[in-house]
Amino acid sequence: MKLTQLTKLAIYLALAGNVALAAEQAPANDVTVYPDGRPSATLRIEAKDQGVVLKHGDGPGQCDILGARDVWVYEAGGIYYMNYDGAGPKGWLCCLATSTNLVDWTKKGPVLDFGKPGEDDSASASYGVTFFGGKVWHMFYLGTPNVSPAPDLIPSFPYLTMKAKSDGPAGPWIKQKDVIPFRTKSGTYYKDTASPGHVVRQGSEYLMFFSASMKRTIGIARTKDLDGPWAIDPQPIVSPEEQIENSSLYFEPSNKTWFLFTNHIGLDGGEYTDAVWVYWSKDLNTWDAKNKAVVFDGKNCTWSRKCIGAPSVVKVGERLAVFYDGPGGDSTDHMRRDVGLAWLDLPLAPPAVSIKE
Repeated sequence: MKLTQLTKLAIYLALAGNVALAAEQAPANDVTVYPDGRPSATLRIEAKDQGVVLKHGDGPGQCDILGARDVWVYEAGGIYYMNYDGAGPKGWLCCLATSTNLVDWTKKGPVLDFGKPGEDDSASASYGVTFFGGKVWHMFYLGTPNVSPAPDLIPSFPYLTMKAKSDGPAGPWIKQKDVIPFRTKSGTYYKDTASPGHVVRQGSEYLMFFSASMKRTIGIARTKDLDGPWAIDPQPIVSPEEQIENSSLYFEPSNKTWFLFTNHIGLDGGEYTDAVWVYWSKDLNTWDAKNKAVVFDGKNCTWSRKCIGAPSVVKVGERLAVFYDGPGGDSTDHMRRDVGLAWLDLPLAPPAVSIKE
């Protein structure tokens, strides 16, 4: 490279606020551009796909006969637990599968049931996010009284955050009907959905990175009591124009950076989940939408070329497991999805570091 070119590059990086630049920036013709102008991710941190590890259809009592998706994976005592949305004949419920190697899973069936008529989770009790409080396990799950017509019975707005607890990671889970973490609120960025997300403890406070819409984004809810109400930040972590939902975080100790994995909503004849994106920050309370990259989409998925569902990440030795779901092929269907697994090598670093030290 000539000196003049280096000078131009240095000026560009300074104006952009970058402190360093690593490889793996996607070429311009590799960036997905959306017809309505919603932001694209121009960088990539590519996960390596292992493929499908949990297929729908054979769960106990037909619990996932119509699909398995929206996973939450966690580890306790050397056993991995996967909460996933099983689409059964009566609707979607949070189901459990267990594994010792992340590849071979034993399905246990639903761990939550539908609420009574008139209750907030009467039509679906799904997407169970867990947090171990030291003595008690806490689950924050998605409840809704509304679903699409049979047979799909897809949960529809409002998406609400509800609470259950257990003495162990596998349950049994006892619903805490008197605990209302937070709800949707008209006139806010979470007017239609306020559904659960990853919980992180910071000092004496707990932060939940919950899903909000419409449009879709991630907000932070805060509490000092996991069995009490949460206060929601007045602004989301990034603009709703980003069109993202669901959260799974990983902290990289080697560079003291938080990585937030989330599901991006694409547009191509209709909206659907088209990729797993990751945002990074050194401060849980401050995020910059410029610091993002594509982790997984149809370009590096071996079996679902167009549609990639919600991520859940878990550290395994020197790698980070990235779980996701998809309908396979070129389908964007909400139904008949399976769960896949991809991998990222650790330590994890941004492809272009633009974090203020």
